[in-house]
Amino acid sequence: MTGDTIPLRCADATVTITPLGAELTSWQINGRELIWHRDPQHWARSAPILFPVVGASAGGAVKVDGKSYPMPQHGFARDSVFDVIEQDGDFVLLRLADNAQTRERYPFAFSFAVRYTLSDDGIAIAFEVTNPGTAPLPYQIGYHPAFPWPFATRRAGHDAVTFATGAPRAILRPDAKGLLKRKADDSLSGGRMELSAAMFDKGAFVFADAHSDKVVFTPACGGELGITTEGFPHVAVWTKPDAPFISIEQWTGLPDWDDFTGELSERASVSVLPPGGAAHHAIALRYSAA
Repeated sequence: MTGDTIPLRCADATVTITPLGAELTSWQINGRELIWHRDPQHWARSAPILFPVVGASAGGAVKVDGKSYPMPQHGFARDSVFDVIEQDGDFVLLRLADNAQTRERYPFAFSFAVRYTLSDDGIAIAFEVTNPGTAPLPYQIGYHPAFPWPFATRRAGHDAVTFATGAPRAILRPDAKGLLKRKADDSLSGGRMELSAAMFDKGAFVFADAHSDKVVFTPACGGELGITTEGFPHVAVWTKPDAPFISIEQWTGLPDWDDFTGELSERASVSVLPPGGAAHHAIALRYSAA
């Protein structure tokens, strides 16, 4: 099943999704590829889904009722096989449920569903978390898509990520272990973040409470890619200095602080579902040509 792919089509738009991680591996409109092609020389993923945590956990583990459970960075969903629940020409619904392997890292009953719906100029992605268990369910979701960013256009001031509002935004930077430092490195004043390869020498830019439900990537090579969210208050922007892609990430929660020692339910910006509860989050990707 991990080798299978799921194709969707709508007019001149196509996508490919793999059940491994429910990951989008291709998105083309009129033959133009809009998703990073997983070149392992730079980064062997394209648009991973992060669950049940975002980012690094202190000590590489999460604590539940005083017991530590090993937790990989960004959780385990991106390396888990999702079941295909429903599929048609332009949509697919996939689901991951708890099992013996997940409970070794995350001792909860859960259901995590991802639905992709393709249109001629965009993709709607709906996330649903449900708690079938008897204990409160702490969770975070992240979406980590990467988009081609050609070297030919990577000149300071020519490419930008623009937020929907001009509110000042503190910039947090992960340390070498991927944990967040509480003190902001700097801030972004205004809604426009001009991009250059050199600015990512120290890793990702994290905007906690970004005060924007839409960000737009405008590369100098033309076109405009907009990302609209519901229930994703945080944004991260990342690439490697020598990699021709830009990742614009949407997070419901944050990595652990570098001094955090508490329980998973106390993690920064964690969501907690009561028994029998359900939560919905959504992302829409939309592309317009130059």
